Amino acid sequence: MSVDLQTVVADPAAAERAAIRRTRAGTRTRRITIGVVLAAAVALVGAVALSVGESVISLPDVLSTLAGQGSRNTNYVILELRLPRAVTAILVGIGFGLSGTVIQSLLGNPLASPDVIGLSTGASAAAVLGIVVIGLDGIAVSVIALFGALLTAAVMYVLAWRDGVSGYRLILIGIGLAALLLSVVSFFMTRAQVTSASEALVWISGSLSGRNWSQAVPLAVALAVLVPVLAVLSRVLGLLGMGDDTARGLGVPVQQTRLALLIVAVAIAGVATAATGPIAFVALLAGPIGRTLSRDGGAALLPSALVGALIVLIADFAAQHTPGLPLLPVGVLTGAIGAPYLLFLLATMNRAGRGG
Repeated sequence: MSVDLQTVVADPAAAERAAIRRTRAGTRTRRITIGVVLAAAVALVGAVALSVGESVISLPDVLSTLAGQGSRNTNYVILELRLPRAVTAILVGIGFGLSGTVIQSLLGNPLASPDVIGLSTGASAAAVLGIVVIGLDGIAVSVIALFGALLTAAVMYVLAWRDGVSGYRLILIGIGLAALLLSVVSFFMTRAQVTSASEALVWISGSLSGRNWSQAVPLAVALAVLVPVLAVLSRVLGLLGMGDDTARGLGVPVQQTRLALLIVAVAIAGVATAATGPIAFVALLAGPIGRTLSRDGGAALLPSALVGALIVLIADFAAQHTPGLPLLPVGVLTGAIGAPYLLFLLATMNRAGRGG
């Protein structure tokens, strides 16, 4: 103890460096712990989702089937029917969680999520137009939905540009565009044939019903390309959060980096929406929950991604198996959860003087 005291007195800078190292070690430990706990929760809920259904399969049989030792019946039920839906739910949740927390961190506003600022609505509008007007189906609808999200983001960015992009200006323009696109969707839905309208409903509410490997595999490939790019670009998110002038002084090309991050985040939200339609409020909720759990002041990409996956898995399980409820699209349930949070967020921001 006396040696430590002498060191502190003799070299205060060394004591400060030691405190910083301890803080960083504690932060790393917390990140790892949160990541492991959330990943275990996703795995557990996913296993339960594979087990429960019209025919209940025990968890040991689920694990043996996943290991390639299942019977013909369990192979069909697990590998062909339930696993693609669960994998799609996890990947979509990861996509919405990542895109939501990046856009919120980038614009410095908890309202800036893809569903609130109109990106998901742009994908939905493009998909509905493709189904009802052009007569598209299958993968072509997913492609045009992705194009719709990217086009909506481009229009928002151009309209919001004024010697740079302000977060609030981008959000307000996005909300206005979302209202316009919703009116377009409503117009064409009222004039659609019954079969086309029922198919287009998926692109309004968001649903995992009927998801198979034709949706899960392209989504996995897209995320395998986009997520590493996002991980590299996200290293400067903390610098951007310190203000444009500070970031520019540290050598960050602010507008180019912000645009690149926005493009990748929008692309991730677009491919997620292209797989299932717009699952409401997952992107809005995952980021704040992930950042609260990590408590390190960063964007919390990994916790937000895992929280997004957990939200979608739990909501889909509840939508399928809650007693007394009909089978619901997962987007209906997440919307019922997320809408009160959005109202609470707006009220909180207004009381804090940040609500405009």
